Amino acid sequence: MTISSINAQEILDSRGNPTVAVVLRLDDGTEVFSAVPSGASTGIYEAVELRDEDKNRYLGKGTLKAVANVNDIIAPKVIGMDVTKQSEIDQAMLDLDGTKNKGKLGANAILAVSMACVKAAAIAKKMPLYAYIAELFGNSTEEFIMPIPMSNVLNGGKHALGSVDMQEFMIFPVCAPSIAEAVRWNAEIFHNLGKILKGKGFQQTVGDEGGYAPKLDYNEAPLELILEAIEAAGYKPGEQICIALDPASSEFYVDGQYDLKMEGKKLSNKELVEKYQAWVEKYPIVSIEDGLSQDDWDGFTMQTAAYGDRVQIMGDDLFVTNPERIQTGIEKKAANSVLIKLNQIGSVSETIAAIKLAKSAGWTCIVSHRSGETEDAFIADFVVGAGTGQIKTGSMCRSERVGKYNRLMMIERELGTKAKIANFPYKR
Repeated sequence: MTISSINAQEILDSRGNPTVAVVLRLDDGTEVFSAVPSGASTGIYEAVELRDEDKNRYLGKGTLKAVANVNDIIAPKVIGMDVTKQSEIDQAMLDLDGTKNKGKLGANAILAVSMACVKAAAIAKKMPLYAYIAELFGNSTEEFIMPIPMSNVLNGGKHALGSVDMQEFMIFPVCAPSIAEAVRWNAEIFHNLGKILKGKGFQQTVGDEGGYAPKLDYNEAPLELILEAIEAAGYKPGEQICIALDPASSEFYVDGQYDLKMEGKKLSNKELVEKYQAWVEKYPIVSIEDGLSQDDWDGFTMQTAAYGDRVQIMGDDLFVTNPERIQTGIEKKAANSVLIKLNQIGSVSETIAAIKLAKSAGWTCIVSHRSGETEDAFIADFVVGAGTGQIKTGSMCRSERVGKYNRLMMIERELGTKAKIANFPYKR
């Protein structure tokens, strides 16, 4: 079960930008491939995604430095190590980097190897990937929790320039009996939404994550359209299908205020919290991610105190899958949920630690893709093994998104009666 070779290379993500991929081989001939995604609206506290900064190549976004770091620095260190010793391998890479934010080797370099080791170890132990990941968490393999999928159906913000201020509007099938049914419900609503947009004269273009990106006139319009689509598909808003938001408010936080250009208003954190609360009263919203800026601890605490007993208040840019920031959030009572992105922290072991910490505080955890994705469906197995019960992996189009849904349905069918859909704690 020892690592015999590692070869990194530069490939493209779903936006046509370079990222890092790794082919890892074991001494028994096992070979695996892993690829690292990339975000668009990234938190300032995320681990460093190393780029070449060579403006003559891929507009400065090349990843040849990160690739070289894998091949020339990481590979010589981890070749010969037992691939099942995940925490030891990850720690060896962290020691090689020696920085707090992985700025020397790059989180994209470290994570590519970390993920590949998990895949190879699962094969070496003759276990499904999700089952081996469950073992890494110390979770039972007698029953697996299938995640409820948040599907991004309308894009705004940085994912669809020229649209509304907020970034993501998602449908959330909280009462679906299985992942297969949850995917079907979301797909039917997505296609009904497309028909509605076409009927209203909007272009049916999509954003980075596959959600429609029409040029709407006001920030509440996506909520109205989603309600219409849910009902058109034959489902009951607030009972079968709820709504999840990701305003990505750090992107419109300017000089201590929240600049809603669509409305011509600049709001304080208190005013923005109250705006969301009015939406919660009017629409079946059960989850709000990054409702406040990544440094607005007071705003997050205010929001959690106001309606955190009935709405999932989630930090993404606030926590960046970092146990230190999650611990601060627990102490400040700044949220009740955390978004989990492997490339924000940069290794599988650190991601596991972040999830365990959040769960110990009674928080929910949502495993997430990035807007710049790859065909690697690792997070589908990861969320099942982790047992977090929720996943955010984009809309019902674009193969880099749909591939994750397809993998989840395959896992569910393989597990049969051992698969149980998660119970969402904040149903209306």
